[in-house]
Amino acid sequence: MSTSQDDELALLREQRRIALQQQLEAQASQQADAEVKAQQAQMEAAQLDGAMRTLLSNEARSRLATVALAKPARASSIKQSIVQLHSQGKFQPPMSDDQLKQLLASQSKSRRSASIRRI
Repeated sequence: MSTSQDDELALLREQRRIALQQQLEAQASQQADAEVKAQQAQMEAAQLDGAMRTLLSNEARSRLATVALAKPARASSIKQSIVQLHSQGKFQPPMSDDQLKQLLASQSKSRRSASIRRI
């Protein structure tokens, strides 16, 4: 091989090494951001769970845990609603199971309004 081919090969290798290094740095940055977001989500969930201990009665917490097993997203929205209601002064803690049932019923989509007609 001639010197110009060796120089060209070395240049290509260096460019590839730099590209791989930049790719690894970008992946590491994305992973670090994802870890930070996951940690923040865990902290928020822990704060919500702590608030639920003070805002709900034992029976209501049990019912909410059952809802969380079936539909975690709905349980999360219910928890946020409970915190908002408390901050607005709409109820005095602890929220009873009956009050939670009413809240669940008010936030559920009505399935009873559908009617079937035969022609």
